[in-house]
Amino acid sequence: MTSPGRVNRGPRAAADNRAALIAAARKVFASSGFDAPLSSIARTAGVGQGVLYRHFPSRDAIALAVFDENIAEVEALAADPETRVDTVLEVIVEQITASAAFVAMLRPTGSEPRLLAVAERFDALIAKKLADPAQRGDLDSALDAADVVLAVAMLANVLSESDPSARGEIAQRAWHLLRHGLAPR
Repeated sequence: MTSPGRVNRGPRAAADNRAALIAAARKVFASSGFDAPLSSIARTAGVGQGVLYRHFPSRDAIALAVFDENIAEVEALAADPETRVDTVLEVIVEQITASAAFVAMLRPTGSEPRLLAVAERFDALIAKKLADPAQRGDLDSALDAADVVLAVAMLANVLSESDPSARGEIAQRAWHLLRHGLAPR
């Protein structure tokens, strides 16, 4: 039985529910951190917990979906050979600022192999951008992908520990400092 005002659309709603859950997870993780109750995600998406667990049986599974969407956006941007790595990194910083949960995904430590695979996609796209001098932008030629990923992870850690209302300003200041540190000497 559905609650008043809600119409059960059945299986036709699956794609919409999944998209709503991913958007809600991004929002809840950003405001409450990666350990936020999954019930908050379901409530924010406007679905029951059963729907959440039908789509995402674990916290790692929904985090993976959020991370995968973020990486897909970055990969689409990075696919353009005219896009320099610093532009790609700026989008990543924007994503981190909006979603503190993305931070934990940069260096996953859990047992979810799919999470590790997406993290490897991130590493590979940074390495590919750095390998082309035209796409490398203003980054020091001595830096490799591991250095850049470490710098982004450091920024991500700072943002994950900061007050959500101050994240935008902190991200701008920290990114300015990091870009300065990544520039050629």
